[in-house]
Amino acid sequence: MARPKCARLVNEFPNTTFFKPRGIPLVELEEITLAFDEYEALRLADLEGLYQEDAASKMNISRPTFGRIIGSAHKKVADALINGKAIKIEGGVVTMAQKRTFECSDCEHSWEVPFGTGRPASCPKCESNNLHRVESERGLGRSGRGIGCRRRRGNTTALAKETK
Repeated sequence: MARPKCARLVNEFPNTTFFKPRGIPLVELEEITLAFDEYEALRLADLEGLYQEDAASKMNISRPTFGRIIGSAHKKVADALINGKAIKIEGGVVTMAQKRTFECSDCEHSWEVPFGTGRPASCPKCESNNLHRVESERGLGRSGRGIGCRRRRGNTTALAKETK
């Protein structure tokens, strides 16, 4: 008898749960199912740029388990792209993260918001709309190069001043 899977922690569900090649009717397509934990692994490793150890801890699983999940996800996505298959995102043994923490850039107030309630429109303290998720929940950022590397490309003078 196989050991039961531990629930993987998922921070966000996808906005879109189905992708298909353009111009081909759905009835003619083969579908590949990508589980929610595989989707989360792709998001953390490839989009957020986290190392496997860090991504595994965010999902509350071991690093080898994360490696197997991300490997499976990469294989499924590659198969869909190369062979023109549809991708359906559903299923898996997952637990949803309960809260997200936001911080106001103007007054530095931080607060928690239950998952599934959407992004807050403004800070509850000063009503500013200049807010963001706290760094510890965002990983390394969209660029995947670390928190300190979010400079604009054309800003070489600011870079030169910082390195001197």
